Amino acid sequence: MSKPNYSGVFHMVEQDNMDAYLGALDINFALRKIVCLLKPTKDITHDPATGTMKIRTITTFKNFNMDFNIGEEFTEDLQAVDGRTCQTTVNWDGNNLVCVQRGEKEGRGWTHWLEGDKLHLEMRVQGVVAKQVFKKAD
Repeated sequence: MSKPNYSGVFHMVEQDNMDAYLGALDINFALRKIVCLLKPTKDITHDPATGTMKIRTITTFKNFNMDFNIGEEFTEDLQAVDGRTCQTTVNWDGNNLVCVQRGEKEGRGWTHWLEGDKLHLEMRVQGVVAKQVFKKAD
């Protein structure tokens, strides 16, 4: 069964519990407040045939790029986020993309899924869950 193609540009339309999630990552108070005000755009290029994916998270403050092959572990440089690196693997769970980030923080990772023109993102670390919803650009 074929997997969905996540390619597209998505603009954030809602966010929940981001401050607590960033706090669990030990992000300082001032930076947490800035990040919580940002309205990121996700620019995703996905080739379902090869399993390669590029996720560009674009904000007015900082951009973050993540390039990977689904199912292959890689060293992820999260210096722009929280100054850490971790061993990351993204796999399919049904039609959802599930990321596990092994490193200093327990239970770190995220899940992406599509519902119509919405891209959902659930981020997890140490039992804290934050959610973002993005709407596909026309």
